[in-house]
Amino acid sequence: MNKPQPLDHTREQITSLDNDLLALLARRRELSLDVARSKEVDVRPIRDTIREKELLSRLVKQGREQGLDAHYVISLYQSIIEDSVLNQQAYLHGRANPETQQQQYCIAYLGARGSYSYLAASRYCDRRQVEMQDLGCQSFDEIVEAVESGHADYGFLPIENTSSGSINEVYDVLQHTSLAIVGETTIEVGHCLLANSGSSINDIKTVYAHPQPISQCSRYLSQHSEFKLEYCSSSAEAMEMVCNANDNSVAAIGSAEGGALYQLEAVETGLANQKVNQSRFIVVARKAVEVPSQLPAKCTLIMATGQKPGALVEALLVLKARNLNMSKLESRPIPGTPWEEMFYLDIDANLSSEPMQAALKELERTTRFIKVLGCYPCETVKPTQLSNSQLMIEPNTSKTTAVTTPTSHKQQRFSKQYKNEPTQVICGQLNLGNGNLGAIAQVQLPLDLQQFEQMAKELKESGFQAVVIQGLSQQSDLISSIDKFKHALSQFNLVCILAIEHETDLSMAIQFADVVMLAGNLMYNQAILSQLGSLLVPVILERNAMASVDDLLNAAEEVLSQGNQQLILCESGVTTLNNSGKPSLDLAALVELKAMSHLPVVVNPSYAIDADQLATFAKAIKQLKGDGVMMNLSAIDTTAPVRPDELIKAVLGNLYH
Repeated sequence: MNKPQPLDHTREQITSLDNDLLALLARRRELSLDVARSKEVDVRPIRDTIREKELLSRLVKQGREQGLDAHYVISLYQSIIEDSVLNQQAYLHGRANPETQQQQYCIAYLGARGSYSYLAASRYCDRRQVEMQDLGCQSFDEIVEAVESGHADYGFLPIENTSSGSINEVYDVLQHTSLAIVGETTIEVGHCLLANSGSSINDIKTVYAHPQPISQCSRYLSQHSEFKLEYCSSSAEAMEMVCNANDNSVAAIGSAEGGALYQLEAVETGLANQKVNQSRFIVVARKAVEVPSQLPAKCTLIMATGQKPGALVEALLVLKARNLNMSKLESRPIPGTPWEEMFYLDIDANLSSEPMQAALKELERTTRFIKVLGCYPCETVKPTQLSNSQLMIEPNTSKTTAVTTPTSHKQQRFSKQYKNEPTQVICGQLNLGNGNLGAIAQVQLPLDLQQFEQMAKELKESGFQAVVIQGLSQQSDLISSIDKFKHALSQFNLVCILAIEHETDLSMAIQFADVVMLAGNLMYNQAILSQLGSLLVPVILERNAMASVDDLLNAAEEVLSQGNQQLILCESGVTTLNNSGKPSLDLAALVELKAMSHLPVVVNPSYAIDADQLATFAKAIKQLKGDGVMMNLSAIDTTAPVRPDELIKAVLGNLYH
């Protein structure tokens, strides 16, 4: 065997390649601004999603030829596209408002250097290539006052977080200011436990933090009841307290980037309750700005409706009549007028557009108070996605067999008479219903972490979007294991589905699952069905092997009646008198369910069908309008003539081809 080259030499080569990559990325960014200059003349929209999909599709194909998997290529280029879009928007917005173009901005923000507000303001200025003169403030009122008095050009106010929700104090401040919202920015909030160098998790006794991070990390903190929590006015103050303490028993919750400014090290990372933890900030200034027509724009307004039944609904119907999308609605009490509320609305529209102007005129006639707080470029860049068929195999454009829908159904929530449009359930990369097909793998515990991580990598590369973990009661050290298993799945953008096979599994599934699956043996348990109906995560309801289609739909009705509309039905086979010991796959039930209900239906043929027939049945499931296939990998005979990896490839190939 050839002796590998020295490690130092390999690292030098990697460093050289990294330098080349950075130079190329900088050059690509420059060219994207040339595109913006062209669009300024031609007045074309910033985004061309058809071009983006063509680009991604070509890059995925070229990446495969270079040995790169599709997920890696798409993840990389989605970030590049987002950066390009935001830079083009910033350029065109600046050109439309030349009076705002300065070499330096003075920005008022909450806390001191290192706070999340400081990081958001820094990135906002970096994107506009201006120097930031920072002005740390102790309160939201102080930020607004600094801008109103002219001591600061802009103020940064955190408005909402994906984990802890809206920040009500900011909405209350906006009621009483003459400032205009002129921009927004969203940053990833990576909460870490920060301590002085040399500290370990076992040393920590006191944790300093702002109330918002404490709320966003409540699950982690509940597992460390030994921590004494000390509240601070900002994350920066918390980090400063730890830095000045020079004590290994104290720590702060903040970002690794902010902690570095205080020479603090991350003892623990990923503290937030949710994997995706983002904070959105609004930018306020003394004067409103103009938003070019080719930029995606957002209007924020406040209004008070009349004191009569249905007044708010009437106002919202004004927006619907003009096809205006309301992306946020928040209510806050009006000081001095008990039981009356002010409504804050974010509307995806340009203030100067005809529909928005018409809507405002009508709202002025029907509301007691209405005021536009600002119109500004929307900086939420929705990632361009490729279909599952584009990610795996060339799509097949052949038409599938139509299913005749019966004409008489009961007016129940699962019925097409209740909801005519197909329900679409989206969770991460898993997209089921309304023409979207999904592939779900099913694995059986116990498993060790290393084995599970390797399995997750292989499943992602095979084309699965989600993994059902069953056998929770079989795993030792369950809480720690499930947490690690879910983290392993998230590394590959796989949705974590936990199967409830026993009543004791319920609390674990609710705590950790992205999607909860109720095994067929519990389909008749009304108490569990009711609890699942109150969840905010999608639910998969598996048909009991002895249940009729009506029984399954009645169970679905129980879940839907409690409020959870993210419901997926699962057909896994029914018990018959064939004495084979196997259930029979009831594809007739699939046809009946699709004809009667708007809910997505996935099929798990693994229990009823021999391995060599799975690929054929996957094709049949697709032709009968099934919304996805679930494969129980533990039920596949590893001694069969067809290898498991070849079987999976054949099944998913027939599903997506």
